[in-house]
Amino acid sequence: MATIKIKATDGSEVEFEDIIIGQGGMKDVYFSPDKSYVVAFFRDKQDFNAKDRLQNITGIYRERIFNQIGGDYWKELYCWPTKTIEHNGKLGLVCPTYQKYFFFAVGSINNDMLGIKGKEKEGKWYASAKNQNKFLAPQERGNWFNYFQVCINISRAVRRLHAAGLAHSDLSYKNVLIDPTTGRAAIIDIDGLVVPGKFPPDVLGTPDFIASEVIKTKHLAKNDTARCLPNIATDRHALAVLIYMYLLYRHPLRGGKVWDTDPAKDEDLSMGEKALFVEHPTDTTNRVKVSDLQPSQLPQGDPAKIPYAVCGPYLKKLFDRAFIDGLHNPCNRPSAQEWEDALLKTVDLMQPCQNPNCWHKWFVFDNTSKPKCPFCGTEYKGQLPVLNLYSSRKVGSFTPEDYRVMVYHNQYLYAWHVNRNLSPNEKLTAGQKKPVGYFVFHNNKWLFVNQTLTDLEDKTENRKIPIGQAVELTDGKQILLSKEEGGRLIVVQLANG
Repeated sequence: MATIKIKATDGSEVEFEDIIIGQGGMKDVYFSPDKSYVVAFFRDKQDFNAKDRLQNITGIYRERIFNQIGGDYWKELYCWPTKTIEHNGKLGLVCPTYQKYFFFAVGSINNDMLGIKGKEKEGKWYASAKNQNKFLAPQERGNWFNYFQVCINISRAVRRLHAAGLAHSDLSYKNVLIDPTTGRAAIIDIDGLVVPGKFPPDVLGTPDFIASEVIKTKHLAKNDTARCLPNIATDRHALAVLIYMYLLYRHPLRGGKVWDTDPAKDEDLSMGEKALFVEHPTDTTNRVKVSDLQPSQLPQGDPAKIPYAVCGPYLKKLFDRAFIDGLHNPCNRPSAQEWEDALLKTVDLMQPCQNPNCWHKWFVFDNTSKPKCPFCGTEYKGQLPVLNLYSSRKVGSFTPEDYRVMVYHNQYLYAWHVNRNLSPNEKLTAGQKKPVGYFVFHNNKWLFVNQTLTDLEDKTENRKIPIGQAVELTDGKQILLSKEEGGRLIVVQLANG
């Protein structure tokens, strides 16, 4: 096999093996000799604007995200092109190779009957109940907690793009790699980024993820001011669809309503002008017809069995905004930052399912007196501590937050729980990522063990809790976590399962 050596446009040397290892919709892909990067050439000739876009993506836009303090954080969340190249009249890109955890280790059931072992974990494998229940090997599925981590990572990556004024333009499960066994995710196909006023979109998007206004106006000329093209607002729609599909394994708009007997017209209407949330609280026109579902799509494919409310109150509000208020009104759609914040708060409401055979393994506490896993129906047995968080705006005064933390055995508490001015994102220092204490169920008592907190105080009994000591969680107990500005007080509530 021949190895070809060429110069990138920045003057550096690039090598690739002369054999195609993959083909996308627009590009042919080749490995570097050490497989640390790939080279992808566009099959069709690219015009000046395309070249200019790619040089900006590999240049100034890349530098704004990666070449600054904390820039290394983003390298795991994107497969971002590093250089542009030209060879035999074709324009190409150099991209890092995907991390090993984005390739199937086991693949499908029955000794990998579909032959996907070693192939990329394209997100579509995880976005439908049929794929999950019928095809994927159990070792590849991950658990529900990890899907929340996946969604947090995707939201965070989209948030950073939007903060830089960039839109992905084709955000979908085809352009996101995920690993539910670890909770990791990476956005790929960065070369189609949209820059308002400079680089228009190349494509409308991927079916299932295209915003209704784009489909509704796609018949208009590109230069018609009434036509809607991919932008940050359409990314927000696609992000909401991705999150819904990764948590519920069904599509939010694909219900039982047929709008036209012509399949193409019906598709345009159901995803465009007539798009309607399958779980709309008052308009039941587009409800899922269970009789149309295959056994492998159940129970997740039936919203009556597993409604979107199982995702908890914070996400339900955002799904309502995305698929009711914002479905046809782009300005009402939640931002990526709002999704990230809501997902993080929801993770703190999660409980491990006590049924060892439940493949979801986790559920979101629904604030009922008898909580149970919505996936397998197992009721929680025993006392369940709920921590209600209060934070200080001024010394000695605490106000309630719409924020709770559920406790489970061997769960950790972190700096962002202690102080409302911290958030678990790319800005955390190494020290802030370490746990400050942990919870244990010992001798029929729930305890919080202090690892690093210097201000920890049992306010109910008016005594300090030194590092290395524990405080018991009893109903109504008030525990001060920090005296700093933004420091929190927790009030314990014991629910009995």
